[in-house]
Amino acid sequence: MEYIAVFGTIAVISLLAAMSPGPDFIVVTKNSMLGSRAVGLYTAIGVGLGILSHVTYSLIGIGFIISQSIIVFTIIKYLGALYLFYLAYQLFKMKKNDKSENLETEPALHVTKLQALKEGFFTNSLNPKATLFFLSIFTQVIDPNTPLLVQGLLGLEVAVIVGVWFCTLSLIITHKSVAKVFYKAHYYLMKLMGGALVLLGVKLVFANK
Repeated sequence: MEYIAVFGTIAVISLLAAMSPGPDFIVVTKNSMLGSRAVGLYTAIGVGLGILSHVTYSLIGIGFIISQSIIVFTIIKYLGALYLFYLAYQLFKMKKNDKSENLETEPALHVTKLQALKEGFFTNSLNPKATLFFLSIFTQVIDPNTPLLVQGLLGLEVAVIVGVWFCTLSLIITHKSVAKVFYKAHYYLMKLMGGALVLLGVKLVFANK
């Protein structure tokens, strides 16, 4: 009972963080809109699994090392930026499909469920800002004397909340009435999302702790 307030606080913080625009948002949107609902959902699950990777190394102390080592932090930062640039390149090289009404049955983006899962996972796990976010939670919200099991459950709570949010986003985007709007402007949205990924990558490169 004593940890109910902590679980509630973590839930609110996690949901607000997940809802803020970022690489995860763009990747889930991209795969949902240009792939399929299933692809979008698997991407969202991958993002949730990426959260678990941050939780794991934060609990065992590696997260602290990353936050304190400029070299390690920089390596992860550049890897994350390169991955975002790669995703942007995939969007920029796609050609316009004039038969936008067929995108529902013939996706513009051919991604397997496993690829979508990996894409969501790496997009999140290679984001050093997520590392700092979890360190902030575990050092400011969670008491150092909190049992390790409770800390693990709090981390799992974050992963579930983030995963559920992005699954919900995917379901909204692939709803028939919403999808029709996306299909008509899919080519320009691809370029817009590609540009957004490039900007996020550049921002990550020049980001300080």
